[in-house]
Amino acid sequence: MRGFYLHEIAGIVRGELVGKDAYVDNVSIDSRKTFNPENSVFFSLRGQRNDGHDYIQELYAKGLRSFVVESVPSLQEFPDAGFVLCKNTLQALQDLAREIRQEFKGQLLAISGSNGKTILKEWIYQALSSSVKIVRSPLSYNSQVGVPLSVFQLNNEFDLAVMEAGISMPGEMDKLQAILQPDIGIFTNIGDSHQENFISLEQKVSEKMKLFKEAEFVIYCKDQTLIHKAMCELPEKQKTISWGTDKENDYQYQVSIIKGKSVIYISKQGENFSVSSRFSDKASIENLMHLIVFLHFKGYNQEFIQDATDRLELVEMRMELLKGINNCTIINDSYNSDFISLSNALDVLNNQNQHKTKRLILSDILQSGREKELYHDVAKLISSKGIDKFMGVGAGLNEYKHLFPPEAEFFYNTRELIDHLGFINIQDEAILLKGSRDFRFELISRILEEKTHRTVLEINLTALVENYMYYKTLIPKETMVMAMVKAFSYGSGGYEIANVLQYNKIDYLAVAFADEGVLLRRNGIHLPIMVMNPEKTDFFLMTEYRLEPEIYGFRILEEFNAYSGKSGMKNYPVHIKVDTGMKRLGFNVDDAEKINSFLENSFLKVKSVFTHLVGADEKKHDDFTHKQVEKFQDFCRELSDLSGHRFLKHVLNSAGIERFPEYSFDMVRLGIGLYGVSSGKNEYLTEVSSFKTRIAQIRKLNAGETVGYGRMGHLKRASRIATLPVGYADGLPRILSNGRGSLKINNKFAAIVGNVCMDMTMIDVTDILCHEGDEVIIFGNGLSVKVMAESAETIPYEILTGISQRVKRIYYHK
Repeated sequence: MRGFYLHEIAGIVRGELVGKDAYVDNVSIDSRKTFNPENSVFFSLRGQRNDGHDYIQELYAKGLRSFVVESVPSLQEFPDAGFVLCKNTLQALQDLAREIRQEFKGQLLAISGSNGKTILKEWIYQALSSSVKIVRSPLSYNSQVGVPLSVFQLNNEFDLAVMEAGISMPGEMDKLQAILQPDIGIFTNIGDSHQENFISLEQKVSEKMKLFKEAEFVIYCKDQTLIHKAMCELPEKQKTISWGTDKENDYQYQVSIIKGKSVIYISKQGENFSVSSRFSDKASIENLMHLIVFLHFKGYNQEFIQDATDRLELVEMRMELLKGINNCTIINDSYNSDFISLSNALDVLNNQNQHKTKRLILSDILQSGREKELYHDVAKLISSKGIDKFMGVGAGLNEYKHLFPPEAEFFYNTRELIDHLGFINIQDEAILLKGSRDFRFELISRILEEKTHRTVLEINLTALVENYMYYKTLIPKETMVMAMVKAFSYGSGGYEIANVLQYNKIDYLAVAFADEGVLLRRNGIHLPIMVMNPEKTDFFLMTEYRLEPEIYGFRILEEFNAYSGKSGMKNYPVHIKVDTGMKRLGFNVDDAEKINSFLENSFLKVKSVFTHLVGADEKKHDDFTHKQVEKFQDFCRELSDLSGHRFLKHVLNSAGIERFPEYSFDMVRLGIGLYGVSSGKNEYLTEVSSFKTRIAQIRKLNAGETVGYGRMGHLKRASRIATLPVGYADGLPRILSNGRGSLKINNKFAAIVGNVCMDMTMIDVTDILCHEGDEVIIFGNGLSVKVMAESAETIPYEILTGISQRVKRIYYHK
């Protein structure tokens, strides 16, 4: 972003400067991701879940001195700070972005629609980046906040800017249009995504069309009837460029699919040409047509368009966390190479607290226009993030290597770096691979990644955070959240999940046994951790690693108090569990007086009191649930009155949060819901885990032959049987044998044939077009784990926690 003084920002956003003026050239909206604090201005955004004003003190301690606020805190607490006071900080952020946009002299292309925005944006960038000075919005920055952040990248050294714009409710697009003011628009398509806040698809089309109300040209598919109808209502001064299957379009097209590849035949006012592509699915053809029409409209010939199409790469819109060799963690983020995505990726790298050493392997950022300033900022960013080891790849980084620490290593190409890796010992590190596609950093990932079999469990960390944030909306703002990360975080992972939750400021963690908590501590987790099943033999480890025990009876109370006294500890935090109906573990509800008498002369301090609801997920148990809560409140009231002390109270599990938020009290315990599984139907949650494998072999067998152990799979017809490298030792239940279970391949279900083996399973793919190496979905990617649980006559908990740790976990942000 170009620099501003705070008094200039105050004028632009119609605010008032209170305190000291300062020069800033960087915008921050997230206290965890503030780069270059001495030159940053923090916009204190208020949201449904968080209030940026709450982080002013934290940021001030980090050295940040410039803030945009809706209320000014005490200047005595922040004597060196400057505050731009305004009515609405989000509007102020958008107003500042609009100022930047108005100064931009190049062309701005804005893309909107229900699907395909990010892929189309990336393909346009891939097609033109070698010939045009082009900048695009990072990742999927297309929201009310994301669009302004994208616009802050603009400067007049760029010829073309490509920006996404997305909305989730009426009224939002007016604000985005005011910021972007696109010269050219592309309306990709219309569908049901984010439909919940719109009366109809027609209304959503009308709202999205507002983005293009001043655009000179708008490209769209005429076959999309609702979009075409809206385009016909544009004023005559605006030119629409249509493409579709009939002759009335500006661009008519036909597609032939030959051996999995597509050939697109295009006709425009008597001009005929064709473009071939390795992409042949319906969504890709649609994106290709938007790209081809845009390039042709811009004056590029068939030869250029074909060459650009040949260079298109599959857009992987996710960052993967992989287990690497020599106890390393590999973060593979080669999707989007720009400054903002680098900053985001470095935050993920720094969040890998299980490793003391952080290494960044970075290629040239192929973004023409500001190389010197760009690499100066990159060097400063790397320094601010505390990266221990840096490897740069490319001519650009070599040219500006004097900006980086002297111990940094530089290579002109990826092969040179790979050759070097054979001479160094890399172990116990977190390694971020951040490379533009031309540098093929996947070759580095293959070398550093730990080898394992082809059955994997993919964990969507973005969905995990979104699930957490959803549950936060159901409870009062002041209510704390304890996340259940016992049993390897319900099969999803240990410190990997805890790291993400810690980064997103969850309040507490809970594990079943002390060794689970010890592992988290050893991997950099500093949050309070409750141990639900403490044992006398674990007292030393618990106190050594600051783990807080659940105390569920007088025996464990007396034993832990005696240990605390002998160890010289005072006021060690414990959590009292009272049984109100589970009849499993816990004090009786009439034990309050006896507990208090013991605690009066103890070495312990009650941190919280809690109970466990028996049937919060089922309406038929609601009366019992209310009685449980009533008993719990009576117990807490008595213990508090007797002791004169206040303690945290918590009763709700995931189902309880959804159904009884009025009982949130001081804290809630979020378990299975965090991982996207609800006791009912909940459209706001996303299951975080996807269990996948690949076909090892396909065999043609005759009718009458048998498959597997015990000859249990009897074939009634000539069949194609696929063998998969997954079995009950991996977590595929044996009860699913002999057709009871089905797996998904190429969007079709294939029944299990014969018995599930320890390490292999066979499925019938006779009626499915598939090949060896194709992916098979066991659950995930839209196939709920509940389906498998029902087939196996169990519950999702058992399926998730039963996935073997030999199954490779792949963590990704999307």
